[in-house]
Amino acid sequence: MFNRILLPLDRSALAECVLPHSIAVARAFESQVALLHVMDMPREARWRNAIDPLNWQIRKTEAKTYLHEVDQRLQAAGLPTETHILEGFAAEQISGFSDTPTSQLIILSSHGQSGLSSWNVSGVALKVILRARTSIMIVRAYQEIPPEMTSLRYRRILVPIDGSQRAECVLPMAITLARFHEAQILLVHVVKRPEMPRRTPPSHEDVELADRLVEHNQAEATQYLDQLRSRIPGDVEARVIVSNHIAATLHELVEQERIDLVVLSAHGHSGLTQWPYGSVVISFITFGTTPVLIVQDLPQDEIKPVPAEIATREHERP
Repeated sequence: MFNRILLPLDRSALAECVLPHSIAVARAFESQVALLHVMDMPREARWRNAIDPLNWQIRKTEAKTYLHEVDQRLQAAGLPTETHILEGFAAEQISGFSDTPTSQLIILSSHGQSGLSSWNVSGVALKVILRARTSIMIVRAYQEIPPEMTSLRYRRILVPIDGSQRAECVLPMAITLARFHEAQILLVHVVKRPEMPRRTPPSHEDVELADRLVEHNQAEATQYLDQLRSRIPGDVEARVIVSNHIAATLHELVEQERIDLVVLSAHGHSGLTQWPYGSVVISFITFGTTPVLIVQDLPQDEIKPVPAEIATREHERP
């Protein structure tokens, strides 16, 4: 499933919040861990000789020393590792490195060297998330880090399911993590109430029709989750919730149930291939407070580049 895990590190304490999670995930999947540090280049260096060669070499030596130290810590935890140093613009180098077929999961800190901010995800992290063509796990840098790297355990794993095969693609990953950590899986399906006319109050017939549709969808969802739960080993709870807003309901559930990991498919039944993520996933990227594992259900070549990406490539051609 996840044969190799990519850990981008910028030598900051905030970025190192991914280390306990890398151990927790890599042990469950028996993954190799690739440590990556990008020696970020100032934007003005493209058109000026703005880099001092001696200072650059000193920084590179420091980066090698840093990665070696982290590498030793992860090896002491029993993980097979490798280290890489790239030069250039951080977000572009990380996303480009992850395009190789073997980099199947990126574990990324929400914030790094630039420090915490009122934004839930830093600029560099968001660029990597939106450009990466592989599965990605986001760890919130402002959350408390376990005192020991090897002590992290996932106890409650939330898996939202919308009835599509795309959404079900996360189940093998969730089951593997739950089995390893002896965690409970909470399967959730949110039945959305249908939209009603807004210019005038809905008629009695409109309300009755909407209620019948909700009841039908609720019964179908309950039967579906019961069947799904019977095929999943271990401690599994299934829950069907009726709501006006799917994403808001899932966020509330995370807080109420003290979920410590959310596992989502990048797309659900309504997901479109021209975007790397569906709307529910985008809400967890931008507003989530808990670590979230986003499983990319599309092959890399089926995720279409955005117009800005296409325009930039054409502009950079000689």
